[in-house]
Amino acid sequence: MAKKKKGVRAVLYTAHQALRRKQTVAVVYIALRVLVIAVMVAQFFNGDFESVFLCALTLVLFLLPTVFERTLMIDLPNTLEIIIMLFIFAAEILGEISSFYTTFKHWDTILHTLNGFLCAAIGFALVDMLNRTEKFSLSLSPVFMSIVAFCFSMTIGVLWEFFECGMDQLLMLDMQKDTVVHTISSVMLDPAGGNNRVLIDNIVDTIVVTGDGRQISLGLGGYLDVGILDTMKDLFVNFIGAVVFSIIGYFYIKSRGKGKFASRFIPKVVEVQPEDINPRQPKFGKKAKNFSDPKE
Repeated sequence: MAKKKKGVRAVLYTAHQALRRKQTVAVVYIALRVLVIAVMVAQFFNGDFESVFLCALTLVLFLLPTVFERTLMIDLPNTLEIIIMLFIFAAEILGEISSFYTTFKHWDTILHTLNGFLCAAIGFALVDMLNRTEKFSLSLSPVFMSIVAFCFSMTIGVLWEFFECGMDQLLMLDMQKDTVVHTISSVMLDPAGGNNRVLIDNIVDTIVVTGDGRQISLGLGGYLDVGILDTMKDLFVNFIGAVVFSIIGYFYIKSRGKGKFASRFIPKVVEVQPEDINPRQPKFGKKAKNFSDPKE
């Protein structure tokens, strides 16, 4: 029981120390929560309960960085934590509710590029923390760690595209945004039923015939591609973001952690020392170690 109480006191002290040095994060967190709550109230009175749900989901997602820090006993850099919250706000509130995905042509592209970058940073941090753990006798090369970070980022990107496709098929949400094209080529158009592609170019309109015989002109100025080009674009920009941070992480490890830019995105393990539990009673007459100071 005594050990359990001591562990609880250690976690509380760690959280208190983190809050003291994370005032900027706290300001951003509070400001974003106020904005989300305001949007939620407005959408509730507008009768848009789907947007109300998205706002509630956003508020929950804002808590994830803190939950991960306290559960995994890690320290998220301020820059990383703020960007994660801004990313969530930009994707859910601005992108979905405020229709930035359709208003701004490259909004989705920017977010997927950033997602690739951030996921590579998280994957890199996971391998780095494992590499530094005394329980495992590992000595991974910078190249290997960069490759793992890249693969982690791309895996997250692929899983997200699976999710988008699933939501489009089950709920007809159109998360995989459609693209208007003017040329198509398909073997399904071969009148002989063979494997010969048939090319149709200079398409200016598409007419859809429904089961009851209605003919509906889409009026889009071309043929409607259903999501595949958007998916490939998202994976490509995710690839770019992953490659960029993998290169940054490589040089970060080569310089033995001296890179200031990379350190803003790589979480660190919080090591709570016995003297940290009660900082007023330092062990062996020395000043209590502050986990937030990387120089100690």
